[in-house]
Order: sequence, then structure tokens, then C-alpha cells
Amino acid sequence: MEPRVSLVTLGVRDVARARTFYVDGLGWDPLTEVPAEVVFVQVGHGLLLSLWRRSDLLAESGQDGTGSDRAGSVVPVALAHNVSSPAEVDAVLASARAAGGTVVVPAQAREWGGYSGYFADPDGFRWEVAHNPGLVVGDDGRVTLEAVEPDPGAW
Repeated sequence: MEPRVSLVTLGVRDVARARTFYVDGLGWDPLTEVPAEVVFVQVGHGLLLSLWRRSDLLAESGQDGTGSDRAGSVVPVALAHNVSSPAEVDAVLASARAAGGTVVVPAQAREWGGYSGYFADPDGFRWEVAHNPGLVVGDDGRVTLEAVEPDPGAW
């Protein structure tokens, strides 16, 4: 199997509210949508974000609605949005807050050599906003990770 992520689906309680956050608040362009059911947004080369009615996702994916699968295991998810500088991390977190999100972990220097913080969208999905100087995306969309020497004085 070829490693690839083509679609990230978030099961949201209120599709209209999620649309308002991502489309109106963050300024992302919807690719297509079915009102009150699903909104698709292209978020990268060959990558879509789907904001889908939570009950439909739970039913289709075999979850019981408590955040656990039928076996009782919690399935945590963090989505990542990488940017070019620490200043951009701060700006994206501020935009998310202005759009109605909640900054749940303020931006800070990280042991791995980067700078990141987290916000939660109105449904509680966590987004990491990160400047990782070792993450490089080529013109063809291919990602490489290079070792970064952390600055112990930064944390």
C-alpha cells in the first residue's frame, strides 16, 4: 500500500458552524458542499478536509459516540498546519482565535527544535500550528524531514 493521506474527515456536531469557522473565519475556500451534511475544502496538493455530520461519521466508522471505537479504545487526532516562521505560528493562532477557535496550548519553542502551539476548532478538534525548520516540502509536494539541532535555552 502506498502511504498517502487524501482526505481528513472531521465529524462535526454542526456543519454550518464548522463551515462558518473554516470558510468565513479562516478564509478557506469550499470545493463543494451539501448544506447541513458535508463541506469539502482542498487543503493541499491532493488533500481534502471534509467537515461531515458527526452522527454520519460515527455510524460509518464504527464508533459509539463516546470518542471510543467499539473496542473501547480512544482514538485521539491532531491535525498539523506547518508555516514558514515562528511569527506565522503566532499569526495563525491569532486568526483561529478571532474566528472562534480556542488556543489550548500557547505557541512555544519545542524540544525538537521548532516552535508550535495548538488551537481547538468549535468542535474541539486540535490543530497544531508549527514552524518546523526541518520539514521541507519540495516543488513536487514531497516532504522531507531534516534533523534540527534544538536550542536548549529556548525551552
